[in-house]
Amino acid sequence: MPETVPLLEVLRGTERYLADRGVESPRLNAEHLLAHALGLKRMELYLQFDRALTEAERAPLRDLVKRRGTREPLQHVLGTAEFHGRTFTCDQRALVPRPETEQLVELALGMTKDKPAATLLDIGTGSGIIALTLALELPSAILHATDLSPDALALAAENTARHALTDRIVFHQADLLPPGDVRFDLIIANLPYIPAKDIASLAPEVRHDPSSALDGGADGLDLIRRLIETAPGRLAPGGALLLEIGLGQADAVNALLSARKFRDISVRPDYQNIPRFAVGFHG
Repeated sequence: MPETVPLLEVLRGTERYLADRGVESPRLNAEHLLAHALGLKRMELYLQFDRALTEAERAPLRDLVKRRGTREPLQHVLGTAEFHGRTFTCDQRALVPRPETEQLVELALGMTKDKPAATLLDIGTGSGIIALTLALELPSAILHATDLSPDALALAAENTARHALTDRIVFHQADLLPPGDVRFDLIIANLPYIPAKDIASLAPEVRHDPSSALDGGADGLDLIRRLIETAPGRLAPGGALLLEIGLGQADAVNALLSARKFRDISVRPDYQNIPRFAVGFHG
């Protein structure tokens, strides 16, 4: 093995290794991994293609690349995920944030623009990214968040400390709704919505997420159905429920919301034009 290898050669070799193992966007993944190993920003690699990397500089990369080659999510390998322009700690304790959930947050922000001091609830908070992003974007809002998993809540607490928001959000270990009688202007939920029979066919990266964050029961709607049934009792007058839902679930969710007397129900598409977000108002 040569004592030094040009950075560009290392990058290309990493790209080939990842491509051979079925990793999507292998070049982009290779850039992220190499930048992380070298303590650089990804775009800084382009200014250093001729840089000679020593064995000591290449060694930390090998373990990262092997892990990604087993289809462990890039965010788990790096230990962080980017969401709404901010960096959050990310690992196997909670769902890796998806681009669709950024759009869920944008919808929530749009729904609260005329009520900046709204009381909000994030159900199934996982790593805390939804509640934390809303707290950062809405400095006058009152935030609550729930999750049943103590591991997820521990990760959320780490992210809360990371963004200096420990005095802004009340976290509850709870099965959907928190204890007490607080009424919320908006309840946001990105709950498990994948039908149980489809879990085995998911991409290897997705199957690294906790099964409890994916499995929505026989039709994918077990938790969503329960939340729609119980949410009206915790919504303030005129309050809304905002849900992220799965492919092909729009009609069923619309019917569930209608049965519980929600009004002004709508299902909105994501950037792939898939019906992804259900909204209903109550009271």
